[in-house]
Amino acid sequence: MTELILALIGAALVNNIALQHLLAIDPLLRKERGPCGSGFTRDCSGGFKTVIAGEPAPTWAAFRVKVHALGLATLVAMLLVSVSGQLLYRYALQPLQLDYLRLFVFLPLCVLGPAPILAGLQRWLKGWPFTSLQPLLTGNAALLGLCLQLSGEHQGVLHAAMVGLGSGLGFWLVLALFDDLRQRSQHEDVPRAFRGLPIELMGAGIMAMAFLGFNGLFAS
Repeated sequence: MTELILALIGAALVNNIALQHLLAIDPLLRKERGPCGSGFTRDCSGGFKTVIAGEPAPTWAAFRVKVHALGLATLVAMLLVSVSGQLLYRYALQPLQLDYLRLFVFLPLCVLGPAPILAGLQRWLKGWPFTSLQPLLTGNAALLGLCLQLSGEHQGVLHAAMVGLGSGLGFWLVLALFDDLRQRSQHEDVPRAFRGLPIELMGAGIMAMAFLGFNGLFAS
């Protein structure tokens, strides 16, 4: 039980899949260009401007729901895909000595898996915009990277579930922190040359260094 808890905490904080492995950084940086497939973008003053004429500009609360919807969908996808990939690898590929085909098995699983996951979440939480998240979730390299990583660790299915859950929680945490960073950086005090992607990358680097402090949790 202790090893499972350590695997969960380690995947969420110490070996964060976005900040340490850089596998899920693309959804973090792309999301703001057109938030989760919606029809609006953010202007330099920190507000929203409508792209489609006649539609009201969304509030910060509405955008925050989109952020948490992406975080929850990624968490569930990482948990289910990592467990499914581990089951396929341990009980199908290895007994048949087809380990070298794991990439061709994991790739369809990661591409086709998000659609039913998003559909199920949409039925469960009807007020959350899960249907617009499929491009971000399907193109998330973290799902494939997590499956490949777990297949090489020679651990059990419970360990894979804890790592998948921890990775999803870690991504959700970084996603929320990135959203807070954007809210605080979109104002006139930030030099124009640093607005947007430059300050986001600097913020990601500082977050990665801050997360390295969690290494002390596992010091013997």
